[in-house]
Amino acid sequence: MADRPTLLRPPPPDPTKAPIENVLEVTELAVLGPDLFTNSRQPWHPPGARGIYGGSVIAMCIGAAQKTVRDDFLVHSCHCYFLLAGSGELPILFHVERVRDGRSFATRTVQARQKGRCIFTTTISFVRENSSGSPGSQVSHASPMPLGPDGLPLQPPPDDFDGEPELLNQGPFQGHRIEVINKESPHAHEKVTRQWVRARGEIAGGNQSHLQALAYVSDSYFIGTITRIHRLWRFPFKVAELEAMPPNLQDSVRTLHDWEGMGDPKDMKDQPVIGMMVSLDHTIYFHEPAKVRADEWMLNEMSSPWSGDGRGVVTQKIFSQDGILLATCIQEGVVRLEEVPSLQSKESKL
Repeated sequence: MADRPTLLRPPPPDPTKAPIENVLEVTELAVLGPDLFTNSRQPWHPPGARGIYGGSVIAMCIGAAQKTVRDDFLVHSCHCYFLLAGSGELPILFHVERVRDGRSFATRTVQARQKGRCIFTTTISFVRENSSGSPGSQVSHASPMPLGPDGLPLQPPPDDFDGEPELLNQGPFQGHRIEVINKESPHAHEKVTRQWVRARGEIAGGNQSHLQALAYVSDSYFIGTITRIHRLWRFPFKVAELEAMPPNLQDSVRTLHDWEGMGDPKDMKDQPVIGMMVSLDHTIYFHEPAKVRADEWMLNEMSSPWSGDGRGVVTQKIFSQDGILLATCIQEGVVRLEEVPSLQSKESKL
């Protein structure tokens, strides 16, 4: 039988759910074994990427694990490793292992497999709601919502915002233009990127669906923060070749480049070029899982404390529109520049 992206025939989209809920739906395969699930629909393969979008695999693993714990247990952390590029043309099997079930915490590991090969693995921890004791027995603090130029907490875009470029408005999430803070600093670690995002439509599946949606969007533009704070050219052609391309393609590249906070491509003429950029791991700490509303505006703020030895690390804070720190994320990835032929290598070929 020819390969196909889902093991079972995809169900029609449920109009009562938000698009992201349909995208992330998983189906239990109890007939094949316990705690075994599969993707209900074909996952997204971003143009030019080595494999499917990592955020969808993270979110579907969380969705599969959630089906093996009680409803009053919410995910509070997950630690993930991307092992192989996932194919959008093959079904994914999610194998959930029930590692521990305690009174306050439960632990699950999930392996995502294609054709018997593990492409992704994660350990997920759940906490029972209201199991931490009285407020007086807790130690609490949280980073506040970042301040704007006026010294006041940042405010989200209007609810009726529709300023996305057409080439970006088809996915399950809506976003605002990325802003790079401290753009002129000579030190990459001092730069910060910010973007407002929200799921399209209204999420109907309850808190678990909101948490999956946050996990999905947490992988968006994440390791790519390195390209923005170092001003690296990421497209698969040279800057000088842009002018010779069809006008509509030129417009798309310029729009996307500016939307990512990078400004006009012509200013990138002498900048280094990315040769390879791949996520290696991904961690999410859900600080306030019961308060996540992914169909409302959320602010993500990203920065990088370090890059070197062919790798880069990026941290991310995700705030609710009213300033609650919902989650903190960390990602490491391979970041390599395109090698420039040396004079010696050129001479050796003469």
